[in-house]
Amino acid sequence: MEKRNIYLILCDIRSAHNVGAMFRTADASGVTKIFLTGYTPRPVDRFNRPVKEILKTALGAEKNIPWEHNPNTLEVIKGLKNKKVEVIALEQSPKALDYKKVKEGKDIALIVGNEVLGLPKEILAVADIIAEIPMKGGKESLNVSVALGVALFRILDI
Repeated sequence: MEKRNIYLILCDIRSAHNVGAMFRTADASGVTKIFLTGYTPRPVDRFNRPVKEILKTALGAEKNIPWEHNPNTLEVIKGLKNKKVEVIALEQSPKALDYKKVKEGKDIALIVGNEVLGLPKEILAVADIIAEIPMKGGKESLNVSVALGVALFRILDI
């Protein structure tokens, strides 16, 4: 069976701890590459010094997963779509599918957004699929790193 490429796009994530946790999840699930877009923190700062909050939660996964920073999320999406990668936005939306119904057998990019604001409308407009994790409790959302893990493992059928 041909290996498929799995990309993550982390758009405007505020918390370095969340970024580190997502690197660790990416490593555990076989992600090909992570794109850190907007103001999402990187494993090294602008002086090439390690960011301790990311290292604390990533536990070395930041060394195993290739990553790239690009402030322009739409540019990253366009580049991936040009490579025939299907873009799946994880977001609450009236247009969203239940994440359990998303089964992809080809190259995909899963994109998650800001912890409070989610993904901007212009990102949702260019996504091939919007997937949502249904909520049953009083809170209407999960932590972004937890949601990414839940959706990634389900979509990849791990």
